Amino acid sequence: MSAKAIAVEVLELLEESREHARYLGELGVDVIALNDQVESPNPSPSASVAPAPTESSQEVPPRVGPPTRSLSQPAAPPQHPAPGASLFGDFPSSGTVLKSNETMEDIWRDIGDCTRCGLCEGRTQVVNTHGNHKARLMFVGEAPGADEDAQGKPFVGRAGQLLTKIIEAIGLKREEVLIGNVNRCRPPGNRQPTLEEAAICRPFLFREIAAVQPEVIVVMGNTAVRNLLETREGITRIRGKFQDFRGIKVMPTFHPAYLLRDPSKKRETWEDLKQVRDYLDGVPPKAGQS
Repeated sequence: MSAKAIAVEVLELLEESREHARYLGELGVDVIALNDQVESPNPSPSASVAPAPTESSQEVPPRVGPPTRSLSQPAAPPQHPAPGASLFGDFPSSGTVLKSNETMEDIWRDIGDCTRCGLCEGRTQVVNTHGNHKARLMFVGEAPGADEDAQGKPFVGRAGQLLTKIIEAIGLKREEVLIGNVNRCRPPGNRQPTLEEAAICRPFLFREIAAVQPEVIVVMGNTAVRNLLETREGITRIRGKFQDFRGIKVMPTFHPAYLLRDPSKKRETWEDLKQVRDYLDGVPPKAGQS
C-alpha cells in the first residue's frame, strides 16, 4: 500500500473516531469501558488511540436463558472464543434465521427480573422490545436511557420522539413496527454497554428476531451495528447499504440521539430509510406479517 493510501486510511479512521465520540457524547457517556480500561469520549488531540480488540479477545454470549443468579453471587467471568469463533453463541454463523415456536411473551418470561449482569443493580426496570409482534420492520438501538428506564418502553425520550417522526415519515405508525435494544437495562450514566453486558443480553434479541421474523431490521448507531452484524466497521462506512443478518435485510443508519446532536445527518438518515420504505413497498408481506 502506498504512503498516500495509508494516509487516507488513517484520516478516515480518525474521522470515524471523532464521529463516534460525538455520538457517545450525545448519549451522555462520561467514560467508555474497553477491556477494563477507561477511555475518554472526548480525547485530547495528543491522546493515543487504543488498538482494536483481536478476535481472541471478543466476548462470547452464554447459552440463552442461563439460571438467574442472586445479587450476592458474583457474575461468571467472561468467556473468550477461539480465533474465528462466532459471537452469536447458539446462532449459526451462516444460513438463515429459522422461525421459532416461541412467543415474545415466552422470551420475556425467561428474561424475568433479570440479574444476569451487573446492570440490574442500577436499573429501575427491564425494558423489553415493544411494538407489533408481526411487524415487517424492526428498529434496534443500543440500550435504554433515563426516560426508557422510568417508563419501561424503548425510545420514549427525545431520541424516541425523533424516531417516531422518522417512522411516520416513511408512511408507518410506531405501533406497526417493532422497537428494541441490544441491552434491556440502562447502563449507569447512559454509558456504552460493555462487551460482556452486550454478550449476556444479546441472545434474547436474537430469539425475538427468530420469533417475529421481520423482513428488514434498521440498526441505529455503532453499538447496534457491531452487535448484530459482527463487524468492526463504523456506521459512517456501512450506513445506507443493505447488509445481511442470517437472511434478513439490515439497514445500518445513525442513532436518533446522534441526529439530535448533528441535524445535518438527518438527510443521510432519510435516504437510508427511503431505501427501507421502497424495499417494503416492492415486496409483498410474508404470510402472517403485517
